[in-house]
Amino acid sequence: MKTSTQIEVASRCIGEEKTVELIAKAGFDAWDFSMFDMCKYDWEKDQLKENSHPLAGKDYLAFARKLKQIGLDNGIVCNQSHAPFPVSCKAIRDYMKRAIECTAEAGGEICVIHPDNNKSPEENAEMYLELLPFAKAHGVKIATENMWNWNDEKDHAAPAACSSPESFVRHIEAVNNPFLVACLDIGHAEMKGLETNSEEMIKALGSHLQALHIHDNDCHYDSHQIPFSMNIDFSKMVKTLKEINYGGYFTLEADNFLKAYNAENMFDGIVKLYESARRLADMFEAL
Repeated sequence: MKTSTQIEVASRCIGEEKTVELIAKAGFDAWDFSMFDMCKYDWEKDQLKENSHPLAGKDYLAFARKLKQIGLDNGIVCNQSHAPFPVSCKAIRDYMKRAIECTAEAGGEICVIHPDNNKSPEENAEMYLELLPFAKAHGVKIATENMWNWNDEKDHAAPAACSSPESFVRHIEAVNNPFLVACLDIGHAEMKGLETNSEEMIKALGSHLQALHIHDNDCHYDSHQIPFSMNIDFSKMVKTLKEINYGGYFTLEADNFLKAYNAENMFDGIVKLYESARRLADMFEAL
């Protein structure tokens, strides 16, 4: 079982180039291309901010190609990516093809594109069906992901697109194309208020499940912490993944853990992430 981790938090501290290098040095097999800085979003105004990041400029493919080469020079590949969100913002929707292009250029096989939290499977299918010919032409699969809303009155998560096994499967079946697959966010599946868990989701998705976002939480909030630090029972998750013959990577999305580190000790944090990912992979291989 191969391991990977996203680059978001570390790259905002030490840059994408150095982050990919350190992920390889720590022992990971791959890196997950976080492309959130392609679009800097103002959540209050629902519009994009001014942005000078290379992914937002005209040389975005050269930047993706550079990161790919750094990975290859250090013995790792890009296994998947994450497109900007929320897709409810049309200005961000317009960047989805760019995200797919960058995924292909970096060598990734899957690009995670969130569904619109508040749209039906059929409505979200329209977006995915529009993007699929472009994705196919670039040899990239699109993965939809289980989302959540928030109930302020009850102070816990509320249903959203793909947040239940039934909704997730309906989203996949509404598109019915092998180039649309599932990325299960383990932490999201364990949040209070959604009345599900990762094992139920894994069983329901079966062979559609081709990517993961692994992180830990207190089974209430979306903490995105390092595995084995909070309340999720990863032994059940790993066992269920083995039962369905999961063949993708064990990819961490536990970057909030790295917010306690700075440029001088970032590598120490990345090593700890790798150790948690390797522990999960070893559990899988031992079954």
